[in-house]
Amino acid sequence: MRLLQCYNGKFSLTRDFVDGRIPAYAILSHTWGPDSEEVTYQDMVNDTGLDKAGYKKIQFCANQAQQDGLIYFWIDTCCIDKTNNAELSEAINSMFSWYCKAARCYVYLSDVLPADYKSGLPPSSLHSLEPVFRASRWFTRGWTLQELLAPALVQFFTPDGILLGDKTSLLRQIHQITGISISALQGEPLSSFDIDERFRWAESRKTTREEDWAYSLLGIFGVFIPPIYGEGKANAVRRLRFEIGNALYGAPGLSNNDAVFAISFSLSGVMEVEHFVARTEELARIQNVLEHGGHGSGRRTAVVHGLGGIGKTQLAVEYAKRYRNMYSAVFWLNAKDEITLKQGFVKVAERILREHPSVIYVANAVQGRDLDQAIEAVRRWLDQPKNNRWLIIYDNYDNPALDGSREGRNAEQLQLDVNEADGNMNIVSDSYDIRRFLPETYQGAIIITTRSANVKIGRQIAVGKLKDLNDSLDILANTSNRLYLDKGM
Repeated sequence: MRLLQCYNGKFSLTRDFVDGRIPAYAILSHTWGPDSEEVTYQDMVNDTGLDKAGYKKIQFCANQAQQDGLIYFWIDTCCIDKTNNAELSEAINSMFSWYCKAARCYVYLSDVLPADYKSGLPPSSLHSLEPVFRASRWFTRGWTLQELLAPALVQFFTPDGILLGDKTSLLRQIHQITGISISALQGEPLSSFDIDERFRWAESRKTTREEDWAYSLLGIFGVFIPPIYGEGKANAVRRLRFEIGNALYGAPGLSNNDAVFAISFSLSGVMEVEHFVARTEELARIQNVLEHGGHGSGRRTAVVHGLGGIGKTQLAVEYAKRYRNMYSAVFWLNAKDEITLKQGFVKVAERILREHPSVIYVANAVQGRDLDQAIEAVRRWLDQPKNNRWLIIYDNYDNPALDGSREGRNAEQLQLDVNEADGNMNIVSDSYDIRRFLPETYQGAIIITTRSANVKIGRQIAVGKLKDLNDSLDILANTSNRLYLDKGM
């Protein structure tokens, strides 16, 4: 890694530093202008480029670093020799680490200007700049995602060097603009976030070269791949996902056979509370049911039942998060009605295909967009002899018809049922037999959450009202963000 330093008003490149000997440095995050206006490595070597628009960014970074007591600083436009493919590849794979190790990261927002910029007057407050701050191009670019998340200290500046705030003081605004979890912005390890969630952080971002969309996410997932410009975005993403899968397969508790069927953990689209409290007894019972008999001894099914709003879904969420390393794949299905469940199977098929594109029958089902075909493809994949470490959660199965009571009914009979149910269409129209959607072989593990105590497919676990007052206070304190509720605060 080579850095920039300023001496007697002139900028120069340092020698290459190796890990362990890199001095403290500041780092710049910015959006590129036209290539012809950015100062390059060759410009630095040849002492040219002073008349380029990008030179102003170098001056800003040098001045700010000096104010912060730093001799050295780094800027991607001119510290990397992009004509050297080996050096470019190393830089792309090291970029996240370089931003992470920086003493300070300066975000140069070239398009965040006060309304009275032309008159040369400074903005009266951050509030006057907030609309243009939120609309900044910086928040739409691919590479700036890791530049936001990797460094501990990220400061935001206008082109005139006016400090708008940092990642902590602007936390609310940044969260609203990017959709990135607050805990991720506060420095929680990115590995604790779902694969799909991390991809969502980047899905609307753009890069000048299409392959860079994938390369800019290497540090977000902690993997490394050589860049191959010209391969296209789809191939680059495929290689990225392959390496993510390899990293996943190395997780504790997964064997080589499990790796063949491994799917990145994700609870995308599932509503969950930020911190799980109480329900430890029920959680232990689920664990006991789903682990009973040991590895590969047959399918284990836990039916979690109780009144609506009592916490069944959050119990299943917590189990999945807490014990995910026991499973090679975890799938979540909304089972509130037959159509929703079928659509969920399509999404499961798409997840399998993304990480195992060679499974032809799954590919055919996804491409055909046929709901029943997707269900059969997923069940076939789950029924593979060595695929016995999966977990499926069927959530909200609240209208069971396990006795076949809907089978063969005509319209007149169904209307009588509706009348008897006081017009509540959900009682009839949403009821179905979930057994038709379960894998055929008895392997893997299943959780079913339901309001009905009549679902007796597996071991039943009743979720009742909380008996311990402290548990109730814990939940109320958690949902209301009043941490000392038990003390009357």
